[in-house]
Amino acid sequence: MFNKSLTMALAACFISGAALAQTRELTFAHQDMLVPLRLVMESGEVEKATGYKINWRMFAGGGDVIRAMASGDVQMGEAGSSPLTAAASQGQDIKLFWISADIANAEALVARNGSNVNSMKDLVGKKVATPFVSTAHYQLMAGMKMDGVDGKAVNVMNMRPPEIAAAWERGDIDATFIWDPVLSKIKGNGKVIATSGSIGQRGAPTFEGIIVNAKWAADNEPFMVAFVKALNRANEEYKASGKSWAVDSVPVKAMAKWTKANPADVGPAMALYTFPTLAEQLSPAWLGGGAAKAMAGTAAFLKEQGRVQEVKPDYSAFVTTAYVQKAMAK
Repeated sequence: MFNKSLTMALAACFISGAALAQTRELTFAHQDMLVPLRLVMESGEVEKATGYKINWRMFAGGGDVIRAMASGDVQMGEAGSSPLTAAASQGQDIKLFWISADIANAEALVARNGSNVNSMKDLVGKKVATPFVSTAHYQLMAGMKMDGVDGKAVNVMNMRPPEIAAAWERGDIDATFIWDPVLSKIKGNGKVIATSGSIGQRGAPTFEGIIVNAKWAADNEPFMVAFVKALNRANEEYKASGKSWAVDSVPVKAMAKWTKANPADVGPAMALYTFPTLAEQLSPAWLGGGAAKAMAGTAAFLKEQGRVQEVKPDYSAFVTTAYVQKAMAK
């Protein structure tokens, strides 16, 4: 009887402990952009500070990330402003809580040498690859519209970054709108026609953000605050010394490891982005209003393209400053 009771008690403790461990675990969907988040992933600092287990899963594009989050398999992930806007427009219970990068000139439309493409207007009749619903796709379509190019007259092909790199090598495509590490690989055999920065300045700004399931975040506030602190720590490290990182330095090796980039490309690629500081996150340009405004503009475009069914009246409901504010207060 004693043994049976002891066994049952131990089993109950085990189940309780397992349930607790389950709540202290999350899956994070990351991509291959060269942003300071990779330093946080490499250091394990959030895991050490919180005791949580983080399953870092790599995805090929933002569309894949939001689908994984919609399924419930992923609690947090990084996505560009276009896919996260699509998720919000579809009613996913998400919150944008961190701007990981102002994309600036980090994405670009590159035309293959010999393709006779020297401007947006030259894309008519050409094969142009980009990951659909990504920020690159959004800006490609917006840029063509700005220049009076009928998108239906261009063979815009849906490809993930690794597929674009392979298609470029084979000579199957004439141009691509893409980001690093693929961007660095193709520039040697191509010409930059436009960048995310040049198109953004004309009215179609984009950014990279980190989104979280709203309920999960509310239930795990201490983790959220610790994670924000780590993200800011990585940003500050890059701000302080990133421009002088050697190719064989520890940070560059970490960046290359998590993105599969060539270490020699890390420095030049990161220099194309800007990374908002903790205070800048709260500014009117970002979480304080600008992000929601950019999402509204993006949503209108996505609806026009048939990518979403409706545009929400206000996207600020999908943006939160709470965790940045708490991180600054502690």
